[in-house]
Amino acid sequence: MLSFLPAPLKGFIATILLAINSIFWCSLLFIMTFVKFLLPFTAGQKVCRSIMHWIAANWIGCNGLWINLVRRTRWVVEGMPDLDMGHTYMVTSNHQSWADIFVLQYQFNRRLPMLKFFLKKELIWVPVLGPAWWALEFPFMKRYSKEYLAKHPEKKGQDLITTRQACERYKTNPVSVFNFLEGTRFTPAKHAAQKSPFKYLLKPKAGGIAFVLDAMGDQLKSLVNVTIHYPDGAPGFWALLSGKMTQVIVHIEQLHIPGEFLNGNYDQDEEYRRNFQLWVTRLWEEKDALLSTLHEQYPPQAR
Repeated sequence: MLSFLPAPLKGFIATILLAINSIFWCSLLFIMTFVKFLLPFTAGQKVCRSIMHWIAANWIGCNGLWINLVRRTRWVVEGMPDLDMGHTYMVTSNHQSWADIFVLQYQFNRRLPMLKFFLKKELIWVPVLGPAWWALEFPFMKRYSKEYLAKHPEKKGQDLITTRQACERYKTNPVSVFNFLEGTRFTPAKHAAQKSPFKYLLKPKAGGIAFVLDAMGDQLKSLVNVTIHYPDGAPGFWALLSGKMTQVIVHIEQLHIPGEFLNGNYDQDEEYRRNFQLWVTRLWEEKDALLSTLHEQYPPQAR
């Protein structure tokens, strides 16, 4: 435990450990990526993906070690359901900070198949990690504005094509397909600009998970719905590194996905789209109410 050290020094040590950890495991990952390229048949690809997921699980596990080293965070996990590594899941959560990704990986590593996040296409240029995400077949999404699509209608539906391509590769190995329904991190400014009807959440964007349900259908066992609350405020990335993530409340529930939403057509079926948006809105109303309760149950700690 390095909690006695000044925060900047802890942040420096954690940064070095994160860099060493990432370079070591990603180097092994890139070697396996080359091997996978040389074995372009299904059985070989399946074995390579299993080894690559094992490498990624070890990278995540070592990240958990430095998170615990810089501070003994108080974790409260509510409702961890009976999950397993042999099925494919859809996973979603509210989004407040870069720390959310480390929180989710910390809690689900080796409890669920590897989390595959939907990422902005620009993130592929992040040193070391961008190529690693690409090697692990994370879907990179190019986001187009409504104005751009109006001028370039041929780009409409590109997200669905990208999602289908990613999900097709996921059929050989169980995965946990992850999507932040809000699409971006919550901030008071974004909340006000959206005129969000929710107190603690931005408006959900239903299209992302609708595309996954369309592409994967019956392959998905269930929806794992995660709610994260930081009683002392959402930590930034540097705050996480420097040991300022004091307590984290994680509420997890496993939800049945209504059969009517499997293999639907969100883009072209208006009734399906309307019903799906209503379902997602209800999920978000319940999540907002839960966050209100968590704020009352878990007040900030004295520092």
